[in-house]
Parts: sequence; C-alpha cells; structure tokens
Amino acid sequence: MKFQFQATFRVLPRSLGALAVTLFGLVAFGPNRPAQAQLLTYAESGKPEDSGLGLLQEDPHDIIYFTEKSGGGWVKCQLLPFRDMPTTRRGALRFSILGFELDEFVAKWTDVERIDFWEKRLERETASRIANEDFVGAYPFLSILIRDYPRRPGLKALRSEFLWRNAIQRASGSQRAESLAMLEELFRYDPQYNQAQVLKAISLTTGTLMQSLVDEGDLDNAQQLLARLEEDYGRFDLPAISKWEGEFLRMAQEKQTEAIEAVKQKDFRSARKLARESLYLKPDIEGGRELVRKIDEAYPLVSVGVLQAARVYDPVRLDNWAARRAGRLLYRTMFEIQGAAPEGGEYDFIFGSAETTPDRQVLELSIDTAKLPNPLNRIEVDFLADQLARRAMPESETYFSPWAASVTGIGIDGPQRIECVLRRPHVLPTCLLQINVDASWFGGEKDGPTGDYFIDVIEDNQTRFKLTEDARRASGDSGKPREIVEIRCDTGSDSVSKLLSGEIDVLDQLFPADAIKLKERRDVKVVEYPLPTIHMLVPCSDHQFVADKNFRRALLYGINREDILKGELLENHESLGCRVLSGPFPAGLSQDDPLGYGYDTSILPRRFEPSLAQLLVSLSQNLKAAEAERKGEPEPKLRTVRLAFPSDNLSRVACEAIRSQWELIGLDIELVELPVGRTYPEPDTADLVYVSCAIWEPIIDARRLLGPRGLARSEDQLIGLGLRRLEEARNWKEVRDRLLVLHSISHHELPVLPLWQMVDSFAYRTNLIGMGNNIVSLYQNAGNWRLEF
Repeated sequence: MKFQFQATFRVLPRSLGALAVTLFGLVAFGPNRPAQAQLLTYAESGKPEDSGLGLLQEDPHDIIYFTEKSGGGWVKCQLLPFRDMPTTRRGALRFSILGFELDEFVAKWTDVERIDFWEKRLERETASRIANEDFVGAYPFLSILIRDYPRRPGLKALRSEFLWRNAIQRASGSQRAESLAMLEELFRYDPQYNQAQVLKAISLTTGTLMQSLVDEGDLDNAQQLLARLEEDYGRFDLPAISKWEGEFLRMAQEKQTEAIEAVKQKDFRSARKLARESLYLKPDIEGGRELVRKIDEAYPLVSVGVLQAARVYDPVRLDNWAARRAGRLLYRTMFEIQGAAPEGGEYDFIFGSAETTPDRQVLELSIDTAKLPNPLNRIEVDFLADQLARRAMPESETYFSPWAASVTGIGIDGPQRIECVLRRPHVLPTCLLQINVDASWFGGEKDGPTGDYFIDVIEDNQTRFKLTEDARRASGDSGKPREIVEIRCDTGSDSVSKLLSGEIDVLDQLFPADAIKLKERRDVKVVEYPLPTIHMLVPCSDHQFVADKNFRRALLYGINREDILKGELLENHESLGCRVLSGPFPAGLSQDDPLGYGYDTSILPRRFEPSLAQLLVSLSQNLKAAEAERKGEPEPKLRTVRLAFPSDNLSRVACEAIRSQWELIGLDIELVELPVGRTYPEPDTADLVYVSCAIWEPIIDARRLLGPRGLARSEDQLIGLGLRRLEEARNWKEVRDRLLVLHSISHHELPVLPLWQMVDSFAYRTNLIGMGNNIVSLYQNAGNWRLEF
C-alpha cells in the first residue's frame, strides 16, 4: 500500500513499520512529546500490555486491531464517533492516534480485524475484579461507567452484582454495618435482583448487627435502626424485625415491672430511671407514659448531663464553667447578670431595684423585702450598706479595687434605701457589685446556700442538689423539681447518648458538631448561650522562659489555632461566632454585636509560623544566656513546659493538639490533667493552664483577668496603666477607646496567650418546660422548670 498524504490526514499504511518511520518523522511537527511515549500508542504486532489499575490514569481511548493480511498491529485512538462495530463496513475508517491528535489517519475497513471500545474494556475490568472479589479495584472502574455511560446495557446487572458480592464479603468479615448498607442500596437500586436472597441477607445481617449494638449498650442506634427497617421492609415480614421488636418489648416490660416495684418501695430515683428506660426501649409500651408521669408528679427530678463536674461553687467565677453553673443553684449574687445590652450587661438587684442618677455619679438602691423569698427577705439595710463598704476596704476578702476607686461615700437614706456616691461618673456601676450572698448575711453559716437548692450528696460522677424547705413552701407548686442531679459524662458522645435515651433531661454544654446533629431531632431542643467564652493559656508559675515575652510569642506562633479550632473542636462545621482571637476580650458574635466593645478588629491574630517560633525560642535562650554571663550566674536551661488543663474532653483535645505542635518546634511538653472540678493548678504543679473564661463585661473583667490579683497576676507596668485608665473612663466612648488600647498592649505584652472564642450551647428534652430564652447560666430559670408528658 502506498502512502497518501493529504492536508488534514494521512492514510494508514499496510505495514505499521512504515507507519513508525512516518510518525517518528512527525515528532518535530506534532505535539511536543517524547518519541518513546508516542510509540506506546501503537505497535506492529501483538497487543497492548494489560494496564490494570493504570488504565484509570489513561485518557479514554479505543484500540483498533489490524488483520494479519494488512500487516497486523494495533493503535490506540481517540474515542470513535460510533460505539459498536458497524454492521456494514465499507470505505475507510478515519481516526486520530493518541499523541498525534493534530493528524488524522485513514485505514480501509477490510484491514480492520476488530475494535476494543473503551467502555467494554471498563466492563471487562469491572467484571473480572468482581469475580476475583477485588472490590476495591473494581469500584473505580464501575464509578466511571456509572458516571459516563449510565444507560449502558448490562450496567444495572454489573452494579447489582458488585453490591451483592461485596456485601456478602463484608458480612463474612464482620463488617455488618457496611454489609447492611450495601444490601439496602442494592434493594433500592434493583428490587428484583435476587429478591428472596437479598431480603434474607438483610434479615440475617440485621439480626447480628442488632445483637452487637445491644451488647455494646448502644440502644439508641439499635432502636433507630429497627424503626427504620420496620418502615422500609415491614411488608416483607423479615424474621429479624419481628424477633427484635419482641425482644425490645420484653426488655421494656422488665424495666417497667422493676419501676413499679421501686415506686412501691418509695425509691423514686430508681423508679424514674427504670420507667424512662422502659419507655425508651418501647415508646408505645402500654402504660409507659402514664407511669413516668405519675413518678414525676410524686417526685419531680431533673437530671443534667455535664462534661465538667463542679467541686467549687461560685456564680461569678471567671475561669470555672462548672463553678458558675452549679454556683447559681446554691447562691444568689447582689447584682446578677441577665444578658447583654447595647451598653454593657443587664443586671438585676436581687433585693429590690437600682437606679443611677442622670449624671451617673450616684447609685441608688431600694430594698423591697415584701416581694422577696426567704431568706432574702431578712436583709437589713445597715448590713447591706456595710457589705458595700467592705467591698472598698483592702483588708476585706470581698475587696474589689475598681469599686474602691469608684465610690467615695455610702449612706443610708431611710429604712429601705442606700445611696452610693461615686468619685466620678461611671458608665455601669452595677457591674462592680457582683457579690456572692451566702447564709451568713441572714444569721446562718458562712458559705451556706441562699439559692433554692443545697448539696445533698456528692459521688464520683453524680452531685445531687435538693430543694430547700423554704423554697418548697414558698413555691406552692408540687411540680417544681425536688432534686436536680448532675451526672458527669466522660465524652460528648456519651452525654448525647444519655440525652437521647432519656437518662438525662438536659445537657449543659455541647460540642458544635453534636449541636448540629441534635437540632435535627424533634424530641430535643438546642439553644445557644447568648454570651461566648474566651479560651486562653494563662502563665501560672515562675518558669524563667514562660516569664519571657519573646518565649511567649514563640509559644503563640507555634500553635496552629485556626486548624485546632476548626478541625479538632468544630469538626469542620461552621459555627457563627467561633473564631481565633488576637486579644483577651470577646469579639462579639457578629460585626455589630455590642458585646465586642472591647475588641479591636484591626489587630489580626498571629499566624501559625513554626520557623519564627523556633527563632524566637533561640532568641530567648541567647538573651537569657547573655544576661546570666553578665551576672556571673549559670546559664538557665530550658526545662519542660507543663501545660495544665481541666478534666473535660474539649480541653483535653485542645491541649493534646497544642502539645503536638509545640513538640514540632523542639519544646519538651508535659500535660497535667487537673482534678475533677478544678480549673487552676496548685502552686508549682504547672507553668501554663488552659482556661475557658467568661469575659462578659470587659470593663471589670479586664482587671479580674489581667490585674495583679487577677487570674494572670500580671505585674506588667503597661498593663497596670491600661487598667487604671480604663477604670477612670467617664463615658462609653472613653471605655471603648481605652479597652482598645488595653487590647493592643495585651497583644504585644502577652500576659495571657489568647486562643479562640467559642459559642457554647445546651440541649434539653422537649418535655422539660420553663427553660426560658437567652439565659446566661443554665440554672438561671431552674425555679420555673417543670416536667410534662
């Protein structure tokens, strides 16, 4: 055969040897590819090598095989316009060889032995791998067929065979959940495929999976699985569904019988737990809801799941979530924060009403004992005035320097009225008087409770708070909880499981990912707290290097805060208001949130720069060595940095990530888990502590955090000057301007290492009413809680 050169194509020669010469000569004019790579797209004899999984890396192509009479060989060409061998083959076949797409080739149909089409190769690869039970290898080939050739004849059968045989293999390997998912997908995709055997396999797999879930105590997922299968396959009367419905009914009846017996014994705590477990196992069990209702009427009890158990109780504690939460049950505060307002927080005076004169220089307190419950109604005006005065005395344990700097006189103006004269106008004097009120104010024991509840029993994982007799008599409502029981949960998933099973009624703190999942439930309501928490690392020892500003900068540059926050804590979910911070004050939940009045958005958080962190560590070491040499002292050694954290899952996850990143820059880190309920280490047990702070009123919390007697115990002169100027502010503009300056100073001096702002949320079962809206503390409205069915 002779070559026929045309403007847009070449005629394929009888001999591919001649073609090789011709194509080799085209290399300079065609695409810029190595000659060897081009030769792999054709050959004079034989057939292409089996590419295996490498086929997935190749461009889609067909393979044309030539007859021995024409000289033999093959070529890989771009996909042909027809997708099956034509029944009538006359004239010439035009095609483009891979690697020479700019040229068109022509061959006589009589020289073509066969064509191996791309999709048929994919089908063969898929079928072969399915037959060999190589489902991992078969999956990518099948995926391409489904994507590119969805109408291909035989694809449905191939896909069904893949699902069926893969499901059987997984079931034999104890991957029951994965096997069941595949069997169900197969039944949805092709209900007629081997229907009897598929349904039998679904039933058998369901049975073993249900048994496994029950043995592991994962009754929530077991119930959800059973309910869904009943809805999807109820008409087929699967043996596993009937068996496990009966099994759940039997377990529920046993629990119900035990609950009834506990009621007879007046053991309402056990009865409540058993009755709820029975109802959880079988929501439609006869008499189940009525039994729960009767037990709740006889002894109302609310169970609260907590990640942080309380061992100290202080409703205004800055750094202890559990102390703030549980402290609100035990104690009242002279001024209690109710929420955020356009100008600072909103505070209620628990003994009556409070007003500030228009010139903001006099705070007037009016006592109204007639409306107060016992023991608050026993407050005496002179005693209250003395407490306000002690707040300004340095020798008093309730001393607070911002109040001492603000007040110049306290006087009694009548039997129920006190006037506090201020040294200068103050924008929010009520925030300075968040003083805990204990029983000693009314002739009782020091630290005795003044709230509606007292501590009854503290066990390893439970704390029982019982309603006081005074509160019970004053209520006149038998539905008010007689007990609130805090149950400590080890992990977020454990707490969610307990909430869904009915073992607990309220969850005080959620991981953001868990909050998103729970929002989909009809029997649970998720609510965000209106005020965020600020997470930071606080120096707490005399470690020479931690005391060095350069070293603290190195520590901050060595933490990928964005990655830890979004990846570890938020689990890659978006959560409004959660963000990395550049300072110790809240940034607010949005751009115009008044809560962010102390945050300077123009100061960006330090980025993660491990190289710079290492450089700063070296700088700190060199400066320390030079200073020691000047003084003739031994060179200080960089010893292990001890990082303490509270005993809760979120803090643990964050600190483990921080340790890993600090170790990458060459630091030796030791993690110190604090005892349950503690958030600040004992002296000389840690160098830094991870804290979650309630910085809800920066105008006063700045000193509580940064001052010499505050959490950070900072002696930095610039910090001290910034705090004093803040406390001298006369209006909100001055407050904001001076807080921004203090933010800037904190950013450079780093008395604390700011990490991120978190927006926390709580969840409760919908049969608990009276929770209220926009509550700052979980127990803010605990007196209004009621259980109903």
